[in-house]
Amino acid sequence: MAGTTVETLYGELSPVVAELGLELVDVELVAATVRVTVDREGGIDLDALSAANRAVSGALDQLDPLPGRYTLEVSSPGVERRLRTPEQFARALGETVSVRLMPGAGEVRRLQGRLASVDGSGVVLEGPDVPGGSATVGFETIERARTVFAWGAGGAPSPSRAKGRKGKERATTS
Repeated sequence: MAGTTVETLYGELSPVVAELGLELVDVELVAATVRVTVDREGGIDLDALSAANRAVSGALDQLDPLPGRYTLEVSSPGVERRLRTPEQFARALGETVSVRLMPGAGEVRRLQGRLASVDGSGVVLEGPDVPGGSATVGFETIERARTVFAWGAGGAPSPSRAKGRKGKERATTS
């Protein structure tokens, strides 16, 4: 199955993880790495990730998606989640999302705003960063989309503060 596309793998692996009560959120092929992201309602734990890893590994052994050796990474989506399906967009309703449009889909290639509505054909984004305050985007024009994690009032820690904490933690645990 050399030359396998992400869409093909997504279609083949979705039922494999669904048998475990999980949802396939994303599949990426990057160099010699297959990245698989899974989730479920209420979040995912280490046992579920281990089971998904075994099941996906077995399926990939049969599919042989890349020539030669490759690395499999199975993980949870984290705080910034990729959005692929209308159902995933619907679960993110009300959240801030970032959308990259297909080349030639419009004057603006990237949009970020609150996901105001979702239907079978696309989404509506609203907010001050959206041209005109609101934009309707068809699913066929979306190249990539994800939720955006917003830090609290304090913002993200500066790199120097983060390094200081890590260093202190290391010093106390050694």
